[in-house]
Amino acid sequence: MSMFEDIPVEVGVIYEGERIRRKDMQIELGGPDVKEKFELARVKKPEEIEDGKTTIIGPDIKDMEAEKSYPFGLLIEVAGAKLEPELEGVIERRIHAYCNFIEGFMHLNQRYDIWLRLSKKSFQKGLNSFEYIGKVLQRLFKSELPIIEKMQVTFITNPEKVKPLYNEALEIYETRDAKARGLKDEEVDKFYGCVLCQSFAPTHVCVITPQRYSNCGAISWFDGRAAASVDPKGPVFTIEKGEMVDPVKGEFSGVNEAVKKKSLGEITKVWLYTAFGYPHTSCGCFEGVAFFIPEVDGFGILHRGYKDTAVNGLPFSTLADSTAGGRQIDGFHGVSIEYMRSQKFLQADNGWKRVVWMPKEVKERVKSFIPTELVDKIATEEQAKTIDELKAFLKERGHPVVSSWKEEAVAVEETAPLESEEAPLIPVATASTLPITAGGFKIILKDAKIYAKKVIIRSEKSEKTRKGEGSAKK
Repeated sequence: MSMFEDIPVEVGVIYEGERIRRKDMQIELGGPDVKEKFELARVKKPEEIEDGKTTIIGPDIKDMEAEKSYPFGLLIEVAGAKLEPELEGVIERRIHAYCNFIEGFMHLNQRYDIWLRLSKKSFQKGLNSFEYIGKVLQRLFKSELPIIEKMQVTFITNPEKVKPLYNEALEIYETRDAKARGLKDEEVDKFYGCVLCQSFAPTHVCVITPQRYSNCGAISWFDGRAAASVDPKGPVFTIEKGEMVDPVKGEFSGVNEAVKKKSLGEITKVWLYTAFGYPHTSCGCFEGVAFFIPEVDGFGILHRGYKDTAVNGLPFSTLADSTAGGRQIDGFHGVSIEYMRSQKFLQADNGWKRVVWMPKEVKERVKSFIPTELVDKIATEEQAKTIDELKAFLKERGHPVVSSWKEEAVAVEETAPLESEEAPLIPVATASTLPITAGGFKIILKDAKIYAKKVIIRSEKSEKTRKGEGSAKK
């Protein structure tokens, strides 16, 4: 007898990676339009757990209005003789995989960034209560992690109840993250890897070190160690560091070997502390994107919750598409908020001295980790909304990147003119794998280097507006 015969839809790994578009969704839980959402795992004493219990605080799925988004909290409480609080983050991250086993139920991201959708098709099949989802989670967790002896699940959909628990969850995440700070990559002989997101990005392998948190921000080096020890054959595994090939860029022979194996040969080399050359791959669960702004020779950072466009006119979705999918794209780098607090943050690219713009919300969260002399030199949306405004701000504040503008100007003047008297070519992209989609075909360029005489960056919105105006005139 299947353990899921009493569930109205299919449950299995075949449904991992399933995307549910807005037009096909019955309801949405969390997501970009909802501030308060979270998922949290807590280790409790056995007497505090009623094994097999599912609690729903607020409206159940069948009581929710179709095609609407709701605040959402998911609390998993577990007990077991071998369970330690250090495993909470590990258990929490498994929620992503197990929810995606459910036919027509999509789970994206983690912690306070979760985004879930239920399809109309699965709702019509009878998946109309969180009771079913609770049963699936409890059975999968106990089956995959036998150290969990007792478990109860609580779904919170009442906005008044979600908010205080959301704030409490944020404090718990911060406490966990703070424990991992201080340990250095040079002080350990093992790193850890995670392939939980390969259902969405088959060539992505997350490398977790003491000073480079997972891109999703949910797994520290300590979490990785705990996960690999309790489930050695699971999605989180040990990486032997091997030889340190480049301490500045962050290249290790053991990391290269592990990534090559886990990506089935697609990714052969990774530099952990840079956004150029062979940058760390990304799936889509990253908390933010570091993106290169060639006009100022610096990096902007945009987090998932930012509603407006970045200083270069692009929204988070476009920037995320530029680095997601397990690719290595120069100048686009998926990052966690915690990695931004690391001394290794973009180390090979000059770290914080190269960051020029970020939303105020994120700047406040990492402010104490930004070198004091740079805090007021990094612009937010309040000081710069366009590249021209950013240039003016950086000049006025004396940001370190401004000196590179002067050096480049001198270099151009000293360069002999080309015989053809044409403008010199500008390198705009270098990548080991560069996908181009056109005319219904996808072309993959290997070890590509692209040059151009001129680079023009326009947001999709402004481009559509420009074309629309042109059509109107006709």
